[in-house]
Order: sequence, then C-alpha cells, then structure tokens
Amino acid sequence: MSYEARVRVHAVPDGAAGSHLSETVLAGAEPMPTRSHATSGSGARRVAARESRSVLGRRGASPRSRVSPGAGFRGAPRIAGLALVVIALLASITACGTGGDRSGIMVTTNILGDLTKAVVGDTAEVTVLMQAGTDPHSFGISARQAADIERSALVVHNGLGLEEGVARHVQAAASAGVPTLAVAERADPITYTSDESAGQPDPHFWTDPARVRKAVEAISAEVIARVDGIDAEAVRANTARYVGELDQLDRWMTDRFAAIPPERRQLVTDHHVFGYLAQRFGFTVIGAVIPSGTTLASPSASDLDDLATAIRTAGVHTIFADSAAPDRLSRVLAEHAGLQVQVAALHTESLTEPGGGAATYLEMARANTEAIARGLSGPTT
Repeated sequence: MSYEARVRVHAVPDGAAGSHLSETVLAGAEPMPTRSHATSGSGARRVAARESRSVLGRRGASPRSRVSPGAGFRGAPRIAGLALVVIALLASITACGTGGDRSGIMVTTNILGDLTKAVVGDTAEVTVLMQAGTDPHSFGISARQAADIERSALVVHNGLGLEEGVARHVQAAASAGVPTLAVAERADPITYTSDESAGQPDPHFWTDPARVRKAVEAISAEVIARVDGIDAEAVRANTARYVGELDQLDRWMTDRFAAIPPERRQLVTDHHVFGYLAQRFGFTVIGAVIPSGTTLASPSASDLDDLATAIRTAGVHTIFADSAAPDRLSRVLAEHAGLQVQVAALHTESLTEPGGGAATYLEMARANTEAIARGLSGPTT
C-alpha cells in the first residue's frame, strides 16, 4: 500500500508567525494515524499538543523547524535528511546551468575525428558528426546534434570556413561557454593563390602530414586542458605514438613524390583542395574545374574554357577528382571543351567506411599519394 506525504518546512523567526518555505510530496511515506480535527475547545488543544510532541520528537528538538500536522514524519532527523536532499537537488540544478554536466568530445569532420580518437584513445568519449563519404562543405546536423554540441566538454572543428553548414552551431556553443578548437587555425594555414578564393584562408591542411602533426599536437593539448578527469599521461603517450606514425608517413610521401619528374608535378583537381600538398612537396597547381575552395561553387563556361587552355598548355594528361564522382569531371571537360583526359580518383575531404580504401587518415594519405604518383609518373605522349 502506497501513501503520499506532503511536507511543509517552515522558518519561524522569534516572535513571528512561521513563513512557508517549501513543500515536498513523497510517495510511499509512512502514514500517520488518522486523527479527527473536528474537536473544539480543550479537546482541540489536547489533540494539537499531542501532534506537536510527535512532530518535534525527542526532548531537545528545536522549535524553529516545524512540520505541519499529518506530514508523515516523526522527528527532526528526518527533516534534516530531507533538507540535505533538497540542497543536493539545488546543487545539481546549479551545475546544469554552469556547464557542470558537460562531457565528451564533439568533432565535426571524420578526418578530425580520426585524429582525435588516435590521441584520446579510450580516455574519453569522442562523437563524430560527419559520416563517412560526406562533403564537409555541405553537410548539416539535426537539432538534437546541435544540442549535443552545447553539452560537450570540448568541440573540435576544422574552421577557416570548411564546415559551412555547422559553423553557426559551433559559434553558438562557444557563446554558451563551451571550449572550442579550430584546428586549421593552429596548423600554420596558407591562403588560396588563384581564382575566386584568392587571398582567403585554405582550410584543407590535412594534405600535408607535417601540418597534421601540428594539428594533432594542438588537439592533444586542448583535450588535456579542457576535459575534466582525462588521463593526461595516456593522452600524451597516444600523441607521441601517433606523431611517430605521421613522421613515418611524411618520409614515405617525400620519397614517393621524389620519383615523379619535376616537370610532371602538375595538379589539376575538381576544386582547390591540394594547395598544402603542392607547397610541401613541390607541385604546381594548374587549375580546378570548380575555381574555388568549396564544392558549393559552380564553374562558368568561361572558367571551363580557361581550364582547358591551361591543361593543353601544360601538357597535362591526368587530372584528379574526388572518389565520390570522378567521372563527372571528365564528362564536363569532354562535353564542353572537347578535352580528353584521364581522371584519377582521390579521397579529398572525407574518409570512407572500413574497406573503402581510406577508413583512416593514414590510409587516406597513402592511397592519395599512390594515385598521384601513378597518375603523373606515366608517359605523357
């Protein structure tokens, strides 16, 4: 049999009537014996006296804390316990309003997600918003994911305009007091040098493993500084191990690209995404089908004419496009400019599902290096 007890806690200053402070309903509380309060005169005074004694409990209880008749509690100790519960609830509510309930690391792109997981390991939960094969320029998030961002202990995002559909949510989280890390800003960014994006910062730092090293070190430092309860020593060990793998990748890419004759180190891509790789390894970017740093732009007829002219002048026979739709690039050039070229597929802005050839950053970088080396090392006639 369940009961409901309604508890009223009063503060009674000296010489004043009690002022009501709070009321709490407790299910399952022990019921008080039912008493009739229809008594008048001296009988009513006797009933009131008995109830007063049952509420105050043993001798020595303070008359300043009183519980109304029928409350279902016998003695001040239970009142004290109830007060502690109320205080704990209030503390919990206060913590919610000041970020005390924030936990986990939220990451926008899957490339950054892979780097962050390599650093964090199993020391904290890492949630990646962008699914495999998704374009970071155009992907969006749900209202629930936006709310999750604001409950995170740290938000790791690329920045420099890459996540065009998510940037406002990251900014809202930062305004709410959530720590955020714009990784590209910490990776020695460069600017675009041509076309409509000229002079703007280039967010595609991950095509240079030396800058990815800087990014990993920045992520590691922020995780240690911002995420409460993190195992800092484990994070440092993970970081050192992964940096060693990046250094090995850098050496291998350098050797692989060195086999390409300098006059053949010319890149034409679907949009401007390999500026960092070109600077790091001595390539020349001839142009891009979309003359912009974002896939959301579209080429004009004159843009395609200019690109076709540049390709013929440079003697380029292989161009590179994102693996999501590599044939589209060759069709556009063939149909518009009558230009026949070989198109090699690269993984440019997103990882793949496991088994897709670029499930991790290290796998993606190696696959792209091999594709570029094969595409540019072959005969040019």
